[in-house]
Amino acid sequence: MSTTIRILFLGDIVGEPGRKAVQQLLPEIKRKENIDFIIVNGENSAAGRGITPKIAIDLLRAGATVITTGDHVWDQAEIVHYFPTEPRLLRPGNYPKGTPGAGTVILDTDKGKVAVMQAQGRSFMQPPLENPFIWADDEALRLHELGVKVVFMDFHAETTSEKIAMGRMLDGKVSAVVGTHTHVQTADDTILPHGTAYLTDAGMCGPDDSVLGRACESVIWRFRSGLPTRFPIAKGPVRLCGAIVEVDCSTGHALQFSRYNHLLSIGEI
Repeated sequence: MSTTIRILFLGDIVGEPGRKAVQQLLPEIKRKENIDFIIVNGENSAAGRGITPKIAIDLLRAGATVITTGDHVWDQAEIVHYFPTEPRLLRPGNYPKGTPGAGTVILDTDKGKVAVMQAQGRSFMQPPLENPFIWADDEALRLHELGVKVVFMDFHAETTSEKIAMGRMLDGKVSAVVGTHTHVQTADDTILPHGTAYLTDAGMCGPDDSVLGRACESVIWRFRSGLPTRFPIAKGPVRLCGAIVEVDCSTGHALQFSRYNHLLSIGEI
């Protein structure tokens, strides 16, 4: 049995263009990159706001092993009743007790147990949740006590400082901490001193000619006028962004880590 596991994480899927590209290309990416385990953030996959049960099922069927979400998790009302039926769909774990769903899942794989956990930041984020640092530290300890070595965390947060602080706090306690929410891939992919892979933001999977996946004209008009308007999903070529980490299954430490960034060519979808 191999002593390492390769994990692909794809950042916020935006609308129909992003989810169609992910669904169609996941098998090829898995083959080409020799991926063992796939995590995608699907919180913007339903027309840019939230996720539906059907979309979650489609993403899982396409090859995603786990789906994470974020602050838009409840934007589609029907998802509330879907959470108890699908443990591979996560919401931030620092919601109050009694909230539908869970913030962590542990799955058995050919390479051993793999845990995925997610928390939501509090700086400039709504709704204000319980302290993610306390939750994440306690959850990492719980997983360690259960003997789970490979642990991937999606930290859905706005500010770089909060994300970096989370990565530093969990260095050596989890295998990887990757940020989501801002839709812009950062260039600070690294393996921290105690073996945790870290990236401030994975970026998004959505239209490349856009403002965070939305039509440029609408967003610019909002900034110029200050008046409310709709932000339709942009059209055109799609870019897939995320990260790939190779983890030592015996220690849980990251061995290799790099950003994933692919602009789809004409004919790929």
